[in-house]
Amino acid sequence: MSQRRKFLKQGAAAMMSMPFISFDPKKDWSIEPLKTKAPKDEAYWNMVRKQFPLKEGQTYFNNGTMGPTPGYVLDKMFDHMMHWNVEAATVDYKNGSGPELLTGYFPYEELRTKLGKIINCDFKEISLTQNATFGMNYVGMGLNLKGGDELLNTNQEHGGGFGAWQLLAKRKGCVYKQATMPEPANDPQEVVDAIFKEVTPKTKVIAIPHIVSGFGTVMPVREICTEAKKRGIFTVLDGAQCVGQIPVDVKEIGCDAYYSSLHKWLLAPSGSGLLYINKDVVGDIWTTIASYNWDNQDDHGFRLMQNGTGNAGLMAGYDAAVDFFNTIGHDVWLNRVKELGQYLRDGLKEMKHVTFYSPTNEEMVAGITTYSVAGMSGPELQKYLWEKERLQPRSVGSKMMRHSVHIYNSKEEIDKALELVSGLG
Repeated sequence: MSQRRKFLKQGAAAMMSMPFISFDPKKDWSIEPLKTKAPKDEAYWNMVRKQFPLKEGQTYFNNGTMGPTPGYVLDKMFDHMMHWNVEAATVDYKNGSGPELLTGYFPYEELRTKLGKIINCDFKEISLTQNATFGMNYVGMGLNLKGGDELLNTNQEHGGGFGAWQLLAKRKGCVYKQATMPEPANDPQEVVDAIFKEVTPKTKVIAIPHIVSGFGTVMPVREICTEAKKRGIFTVLDGAQCVGQIPVDVKEIGCDAYYSSLHKWLLAPSGSGLLYINKDVVGDIWTTIASYNWDNQDDHGFRLMQNGTGNAGLMAGYDAAVDFFNTIGHDVWLNRVKELGQYLRDGLKEMKHVTFYSPTNEEMVAGITTYSVAGMSGPELQKYLWEKERLQPRSVGSKMMRHSVHIYNSKEEIDKALELVSGLG
């Protein structure tokens, strides 16, 4: 096995093109050092940083769009793809390991069980999807909706959070509505009131973000789902920004459905998503993409993830990303994201020329901070931070900056950003 691995990596190193040159396939990307029981001090997080093939001298602050994939995960994907291409002719599909060539037909019970432990549900309530948008559409297209049914979003949705509901309104004659959220949101009750101000006896679905993508607002979803259940309203949560950024306990939240993109805060390869549908309601959800198991009534999660052949190497990376997360540890990981986010906000709060669009109530925010600087547009600020110190957050609209921090970032990198923003006052 070690000789095969060495051969594949040496051969691949010669074939790798310039965009991938920062990833060293010959490096030992083992996660064993991360299993240390030592206190999680800055030395530990410096060790974590070395797990990412990010360029030195540059700082990535845009995790809310796409998380960089750890070297351990890339390594697992790379090995899988190389092995099954080199050994293609030696595979006996019927009597050997042929199914590892494919995805889209198999239940992946082990991976789904790991994910179930992260979000607190049975693996049969989880479907593996490509991303959050797929999850939203599987739910929306699977519901039995009719003309006149009201579908409620907010005015702060990502496109992957509103598209299916707008389509259903046009296709089936449903009524599409948006609740207007406070900006910034610092009082959970104001958010709850804004939602239910738009609810009527005709409201059939409340589909809202758990974290608002643009502002990083952590919504009071448990309170909203509790009240919705009393009224017989189906609840769908857009958790694209959540798994890996904040604790997600779908049973405590009490939602009917929850979807997420794990290429963001769980740092899985792009194409790694999940969909949860509560076992008490999933039987009423029609299959959207049908294959062999389209009517599997024993494992509804498997039924809803029948989507044909995909990238089997990606699934190897998806599984490895979950192992990477679990190695560092659920609470350790999430606490670090929160610690760095608050460190950035504490610094920005000292600056009178900074305006917050994210909550300043720390109970309603985590790793995303959205703000503006007086006299400078968002794109101008993004360009300024990059040209001065090679810092790369993301501008939002014409005036705002969305600044995402994660476990691969350091307080020193945040200090550089704070120093530059401070100098603009």
